[in-house]
Amino acid sequence: MRVLHIGKFYPPFAGGMENFLGDLLPALRGNGADVAAVVHDHPSSGGQIQCNDAFPMVYRVPCYGSLMYAPVSPGFPLALSKVIRRFRPDILHLHMPNTSAFWVMALSCARQIPKVVHWHSDVVQSQIDRRISVAYHFYRPFERAILRSATSIIATSQSYLITSKALYPWRNKCKVVPLGLDPGRLKMPDAGLTKWADGIWGREKTRVLAIGRLTYYKGHEVLIKAAARLPDIKVLIIGEGERRTRLQNLIAELELRERVKLLGFMQEPRLQTLLATCDFLCLPSVERTEAFGLVLLEAMRFAKPVVASDVTGSGIGWVVRQKETGFLVPSEDSIELARTLQIMADGSKLRNRMGKAAAKRFDEVFHIDKVAQEIMVIYRAILRNET
Repeated sequence: MRVLHIGKFYPPFAGGMENFLGDLLPALRGNGADVAAVVHDHPSSGGQIQCNDAFPMVYRVPCYGSLMYAPVSPGFPLALSKVIRRFRPDILHLHMPNTSAFWVMALSCARQIPKVVHWHSDVVQSQIDRRISVAYHFYRPFERAILRSATSIIATSQSYLITSKALYPWRNKCKVVPLGLDPGRLKMPDAGLTKWADGIWGREKTRVLAIGRLTYYKGHEVLIKAAARLPDIKVLIIGEGERRTRLQNLIAELELRERVKLLGFMQEPRLQTLLATCDFLCLPSVERTEAFGLVLLEAMRFAKPVVASDVTGSGIGWVVRQKETGFLVPSEDSIELARTLQIMADGSKLRNRMGKAAAKRFDEVFHIDKVAQEIMVIYRAILRNET
């Protein structure tokens, strides 16, 4: 069984979809599939297609920035065609949204290969960035065509599937498989890293961590405003993005420079150390573009409870079990978020109980080996023409 994955990016590019793909490929190989991937390279990497010689085979196609959050990669169709002819996949596994994946409908070498569409998120017609609504009119016909051509579609939660207008016409070929991650990738920090993290956190305040790209749907403004009401918490925000200056200005305006820090991009060992040493994670997203929240699983792996926005139609409310593994709060409500953060800050026993429950749920549902086994069932059904 040879499966070619088509994604946006791949580690070390930071992001939920990227980390999932990086964990999934080895897990699929461990379950008997021969896998490879075609993705975009970092914009600063140069103009040549890069391919590592070791497993997993990842072909990185030059990228020249982005337009409306979509990678600009004019060489992608030629590169994809070459890889398909070389790798000869039995199945194409497309990770969406990703405009470059649409090329499989134009390439003669790809049209007849069965396709699995992994639906990570709708293209949400945002109330915050209204340009997306305009762009979606042009995107939508291609999206419908690729969903129509798919043999099977994977949604990451039942709640997201039920509320997805894009998937509604194709529910008969949708399967629900959650995202997952490899706990072996997220290692417990050594004493040196722990000491470094303690220096970043300080000792007096409750430690609240947020991880995510500094973009319109992540809701960092809501978290910053909530932090202004809570003098006894310290918030560290990890990630880069187009809203960094706006967030930095808000922090200055609210006089929070000592208690709210934007740390930017961080290498995995240090990021994981901050996750292992925080008191809890906060995911304050405000729109359904946050379809699942893979960072929630990273927190669960370290036995950390979470406070997350209960975004209508998102999978967040399924990943986080209310009052069991964390708390769900109304999105865009900084006052209610502040109240919930205070409850968590005041309750060390509560955090400990929720953290243990989170770790147990991770092992039972979100371990990457369990996810890979479910995806292998879909692959085998396709190859037996049973889908």
